[in-house]
Amino acid sequence: MASNDVDQALAIGGEEAAKRLIKIPEDQWFDRKSGRIEPRALAKPLVAFANAEGGTIAVGISDGKIEGVTAEKCSAIRQAAMDYTVPAVRTSVSEIKTKRGNLVIIQVSPGQTVHETASGECYLRIGDESRKLRFSERSELEYDRGSIPFDGTPSPVGQLSDSKVEELRKLLGSTTKRLALRARNLLTPQGKPNVAAYLLLSDHPQDVYPNAYVRVLRYVGETRGEGFNQMLESGADYTFEGSLPEQIEKSAKKISKLMPSRRALGDNGKFTDVCMIPRAAWMEGLVNAVTHRSYSMAGDCIRVEIFSNRLEITSPGKFPGVVNLDNPLSIYRHARNPRIARVLADMQITQELGEGIRRIVQEMRRIGLVDPVYDQTGNSVTLTLLASDSLPQEIRSSLPKSSQKILRALRTADKALGTGELIELTGLARPTVLRHLKILTEANVVHWQGNSANDPRASWSLR
Repeated sequence: MASNDVDQALAIGGEEAAKRLIKIPEDQWFDRKSGRIEPRALAKPLVAFANAEGGTIAVGISDGKIEGVTAEKCSAIRQAAMDYTVPAVRTSVSEIKTKRGNLVIIQVSPGQTVHETASGECYLRIGDESRKLRFSERSELEYDRGSIPFDGTPSPVGQLSDSKVEELRKLLGSTTKRLALRARNLLTPQGKPNVAAYLLLSDHPQDVYPNAYVRVLRYVGETRGEGFNQMLESGADYTFEGSLPEQIEKSAKKISKLMPSRRALGDNGKFTDVCMIPRAAWMEGLVNAVTHRSYSMAGDCIRVEIFSNRLEITSPGKFPGVVNLDNPLSIYRHARNPRIARVLADMQITQELGEGIRRIVQEMRRIGLVDPVYDQTGNSVTLTLLASDSLPQEIRSSLPKSSQKILRALRTADKALGTGELIELTGLARPTVLRHLKILTEANVVHWQGNSANDPRASWSLR
């Protein structure tokens, strides 16, 4: 679903809005609660949304039906944020009248600090769940959030593009431009555009934030070189300015043209040109960089450097807290710029479901490339996507086509799979799957896990 479906439903109002809210899937920005819920229990989703990018809670819907909220409970629900969250989560509460009872709509703003419930528990909205944070995870959140996310601070210049704001209004279904800006927390409490609004909706935010741009470079070989030996290709140094969505669109087009390709045998049995690095992987890396870079650091831009054997994306700002760079899948997700992340999701530029790094890993594994490599300096993070096969060439070239198909299924799933699951995913017959699993086992590529030869829960995994 598009993240603005809830806004469009609320803009309609009445019975039709209620019908739509029943059908919209719960996700990063939307949750439904029964009208029987105790106000104290609302603290959990309120805190989770506030610690992420904000969101909407519709109270009075259960099991796909409207059950409404009693008049006696409406008042207590309106006070839930004040009574049961610390510091109090900032909300806007309204009601939708229906024939079967009123719905209470709670719209939660991104927090200016880390919030917790009155009982001291901390939650974060990740996908469609409010996940309780461990002490280390909470520490990471507090480390990066500080007193207030930079994208929510006032912008020194407040001139936005009327046409861009109008596009946002239409996207959200708001009746006025100002309501659209309010709906995405793009105005300060004093009603002035904040940093996120200026970066997203002005024609040239570089007038105020000169390093808020993307630079794309391509080198002749595998190194940058220095001085006389510099390997930067003549004329292959491009700068992309404008609003954040424009930067992503323009730089992505150029990267597509500059990215080296190779001849490879496709599934149809014919050789074709294949991009050195899968587009989905580098595009996710680019969007993540624009979304999550530190815009408060004025020293550098986002750099995308293309070499003959890899692509590197460097963005200002570190990961929050202490992370294990050797295991990308363990890197804790946190939106440094929650307002920017939400609007880019509205525009369907990023889903922002906590899957960015995981998707990069899966896309690289899907075609047999090594996992992405992250490196962190004092002021920046670099993502390296290598066009290197995760298996030695002599092993890969010796594997039959069906063996490679099974290998791709295991890589894409990123977990152990049973024989039946491999049959379903590959479309191969059971004897064929078993024969090629034996080949992969003998090549020391996959590993069988089970208690006995007839164990129905036995599975296969990558070594």
